[in-house]
Amino acid sequence: MNMLSNIRRVSLAAVAATAFAMPALADNWRGWNIHPEGYPNTVAMDQFVAEVNEKTEGRVTAEVFHSGTLGSQPDAIEQTRNNALQFANFNMGPMGEIVPATNVLSLPFIFTDIDHMHKVMDGEIGQQFSDALAAEGLVALSWFDSGSRSFYNTKKAITQPADMDGMKFRVMNNSLFVDMVDSLGGNATPMAYSEVFQALKTGVIDGAENNYPSFESSNHYEVAKFYSITDHLIIPECLCVSTEAWEALSDADKEVVRQAAINAAATQRELWAARELESRAKVEASGVTVNEVQDKGAFQAAMAPVYEGFLANNPDLKGLVEAIQATN
Repeated sequence: MNMLSNIRRVSLAAVAATAFAMPALADNWRGWNIHPEGYPNTVAMDQFVAEVNEKTEGRVTAEVFHSGTLGSQPDAIEQTRNNALQFANFNMGPMGEIVPATNVLSLPFIFTDIDHMHKVMDGEIGQQFSDALAAEGLVALSWFDSGSRSFYNTKKAITQPADMDGMKFRVMNNSLFVDMVDSLGGNATPMAYSEVFQALKTGVIDGAENNYPSFESSNHYEVAKFYSITDHLIIPECLCVSTEAWEALSDADKEVVRQAAINAAATQRELWAARELESRAKVEASGVTVNEVQDKGAFQAAMAPVYEGFLANNPDLKGLVEAIQATN
């Protein structure tokens, strides 16, 4: 019995020693990105993956799948919240259905320009949005650009709200965008991004709204030959990690991942600014008529009922709206 006890003790000690000698299993992270190869966001996401893999020394092994191959954004949001995906680049537009506070970012003309958006999102207000997302399964580690969005269509240049009367415009799936287009006299049609090209081509819709790089990379400019610069929406995007994956990291690895996300955002913003100029030149060279709307005040004034309705339904968000508007 003593001999057996000794053997057991030796065996257990050997197993324990072996266990401590074995490296910890890596966390395998899968990521989602809707954009194609070469797009600023795609380059930034690849950079994020490379930095995380290198600087966690294999404790996290990340891989990102581009071009929406893992599903639509609504699907990917749910997968990330449930930790079926561990990270992603999300536009805040469709996020409002899950995290109501993020609807503030989708209010038309809430930001005066891109620099204003950066200042808001990189500061204390941006952290409030990250906290709200974290409560719903997502942690926003940094904020990407998605440019300013304007209207484009197959029929005519838009110079005033009356030009939109009766026209059908695709919008992202958010009631705020439906109200925005309706307030301008158009007919809003929520639709998946992947369906827009064919819908424009066949006349199911007359137009849509987006930024230059998306207008160009989606080839929408091939069928929609009028782009009218309204700059009505400046919606940030997040580099988000699932709350479950984030909380599983050590404090040291959290810092590595957070810094990798911040570095990726800096790259994305720099590439985005250059890509906007390239995309505008390309669509103009193809024969698209681009016009700068001279009186944006008329479009802004039309948004009064959108703001009134939003704040009536979300009175607790009034302070957040005012804080953004007061940020210089």
